[in-house]
Amino acid sequence: MKLRKSWSSLYLEAGCDEVGRGCLCGPVVAAAVILPKKFKQNLVNDSKKLTFQTRMDLDSYIKENVMEFAIAELPPSFIDEHNILNASIHAMHRAVDQLTTRPELILVDGNRFHAYPFIPHQCIIKGDEKFLSIACASILAKNYRDQLMIKLHDEFPQYGWNTNMGYATKAHQNALMEFGPTVHHRRSFRLDYSQAAPEEEAAYLEA
Repeated sequence: MKLRKSWSSLYLEAGCDEVGRGCLCGPVVAAAVILPKKFKQNLVNDSKKLTFQTRMDLDSYIKENVMEFAIAELPPSFIDEHNILNASIHAMHRAVDQLTTRPELILVDGNRFHAYPFIPHQCIIKGDEKFLSIACASILAKNYRDQLMIKLHDEFPQYGWNTNMGYATKAHQNALMEFGPTVHHRRSFRLDYSQAAPEEEAAYLEA
């Protein structure tokens, strides 16, 4: 499916997305991308619809062909202090902060965002399936975070972060029961799997 290049031709737009919101450990990572008018879609799509290898192959293509991009991360300690929603939004703000070209409109994947100073925004549900700049941001953010989790796996191989990327897979849950949490785990998330999770927690983990 061909993705839209812009919300409006009147504005210089930055597409924003984050990854790692539902993980039990590791940072939340966000990216912001400004596209040139002649950017070609190539194989760019929602990062969740792409294989690991395709995402990695697209990484250089996106970085070399966009007008500008920026990536920001916030650690588990920030997530625990401010909650994951606020941390996700703040990470997107930090990514926009790093852009040397100031966008005139921010396109945000999802339905929640805090107003960025002096720049209007537009929230778009499933925006990474609809807009090219958001899809590019989702790919850059996911590639960055996946590579980070693969490196952390070398330090803590028992949790399987090189394959689950910190999500609550059964193997990850079993490792938490056997070894307990690491410094990279989010203490505000449910980490004790010795008992069944309440319904509301189980629903949250599946989101």
